[in-house]
Amino acid sequence: MADLIIFLTLLALGYFFGRLAESRHYRSIIKREKALARIPAIASKIPSPDLKPQQTVLVTGSVVISVDYFKRFLAGLRNLVGGRVKSYESLVDRARREAVLRMKDQARVKGASLVFNVKLETSSISQGRRENSIGSIEVLAYGTAFIN
Repeated sequence: MADLIIFLTLLALGYFFGRLAESRHYRSIIKREKALARIPAIASKIPSPDLKPQQTVLVTGSVVISVDYFKRFLAGLRNLVGGRVKSYESLVDRARREAVLRMKDQARVKGASLVFNVKLETSSISQGRRENSIGSIEVLAYGTAFIN
């Protein structure tokens, strides 16, 4: 019985602190997205003919975000019955948005007005002995910055 109480306590703590960290991160993302909205990130491969940059440079943004214990527990339960793993969707969303923000911030530092041909690479980093367990997710965003 004591083991069950400890397990449920740890699960509740994982839920509480995981939600707290996630909500703080989302607030930070939204604030920085507004600040960097003036630098568009475009996925198109062919730039508009009227764009004449003085210089182009590769810009990147990379992030690794770890999954919390509660989300790992929920994903394990979902793995038993199949279907969408909603608990990991916010993890991937946060990682992608953070990587793009870091890329745009690098472009801003270099004086760019636009990031073109943006690509995203995503990989999971396994943790533990099981092959299908996800410990963290890494996202790399990269593109060509147009400097005027």
